[in-house]
Amino acid sequence: MPSGTVTFRATQAGRNVVDVRAWGEGSEELLDGFPKMLCLDDDHSDFVPAHPKIAEAHRRFPDLRMLRTGRVFESLVPAVLEQKVHGIAAWASWRQLVRRFGERAPGPAPHGMFVSPSAETWRYVPSWEFHRANVDPRRAKTIVTAARIADRLEEAVGMNRVDAEARLRSVPGIGIWTAAEIAQRALGDSDAVSVGDFHLAALVGWTLLGRPLDDDGMVEYLEPLRPHRYRAIRLLEVAGFATKPKFGPRTAVTDHSWH
Repeated sequence: MPSGTVTFRATQAGRNVVDVRAWGEGSEELLDGFPKMLCLDDDHSDFVPAHPKIAEAHRRFPDLRMLRTGRVFESLVPAVLEQKVHGIAAWASWRQLVRRFGERAPGPAPHGMFVSPSAETWRYVPSWEFHRANVDPRRAKTIVTAARIADRLEEAVGMNRVDAEARLRSVPGIGIWTAAEIAQRALGDSDAVSVGDFHLAALVGWTLLGRPLDDDGMVEYLEPLRPHRYRAIRLLEVAGFATKPKFGPRTAVTDHSWH
């Protein structure tokens, strides 16, 4: 947080009750803003889906909210690491870099939990450290470039969807997929669709139509749900409805760090 690092633990104590405890210099700031972080100010009364599966998922989880951390750069780095690589590899890179350059989480945090480095720290991560973490030069350059203008990127929190996306995509290396992933996590954007995702279009197609879709087809089909396209996708996932056939083995994880 701007006021300092914080570790928090949130527990759902009832259908509409969340208990949260926090430790560290940023505790008071986090607690003050926690309702906004949970998007309790989100008005989705105009969300009336017509598709039976989405409608049923909404009936089961009528109180589903997005998440708005308000920390743009903190969400940007893992999103960039996830570009065009296997999720397992991206998470391993994130874990290695955060443990190398972050700081231990305050309070009674689980062993091995670290706080993500600041933008200033990311600016000066050496190229060989990215390489050791299996991060190619293109993704590393995107992270370092974004770190240099982190303050400008944080301004996206107070912008509308269109302007926020434009601000995020002003960074070379951040396209429509990465901007959507950041908006989902940091801005609580209920409409941000991860166009270009390896699985998403086919997943939406098989779930809602019984056949695969490409990105253009998915965007066209979801258009009537605007500005709740991401909300609809999350509902399908949470309800366990999102599925697609498996046609082959999982792709292998590529490791370039030994080169």
